[in-house]
Amino acid sequence: MRRTAPRPPAMAEPAASGPETGPEAAPEAAGAAVAAPAAPAAPAPAPVPVPQPTLSTEFAFELPRGYVDESGTVHRHGVMRLATAKDELVPLRDLRVQENPAYLSVVLLGRVITRLGTLPLVHDGVVENMFASDLAFLQDFYRQINAEGHTRAGVSCPHCEQPFEVELGGSRLGES
Repeated sequence: MRRTAPRPPAMAEPAASGPETGPEAAPEAAGAAVAAPAAPAAPAPAPVPVPQPTLSTEFAFELPRGYVDESGTVHRHGVMRLATAKDELVPLRDLRVQENPAYLSVVLLGRVITRLGTLPLVHDGVVENMFASDLAFLQDFYRQINAEGHTRAGVSCPHCEQPFEVELGGSRLGES
């Protein structure tokens, strides 16, 4: 007995009358032409895995001076995560930010710094007690990691055509 390839459903034949309806039956008896034997199908090639790009969401930093806690311990090494839209919106409802917009960066940094030295918790109270140089460092670091690594663009002087970089970031965190 020969085997034939299955036919697609759209080309299904009407049921034939009579005992011979197999592949050996005459085409006239089946009401349609009989398909020729199909060659064995080649195995499908295994799909090639496409490497997925990874997204870094946490970035290590080292403070220039360090945060000094109430026991006198200096904490310099920390981790900051990428900010979400919620991180930038929630501080706007904070009364301290509404009264003094400069406080926005303190509240925002308190949300995105996930670790600082051996502190069990980092919050805006920790950030507001940092040295000014460390706060400025963290503000710049925030801009860098949330603007795909940098906030500077290369340009050329229109007069001498010397290349240089310009800062594109806003004056405060949460501004572009």
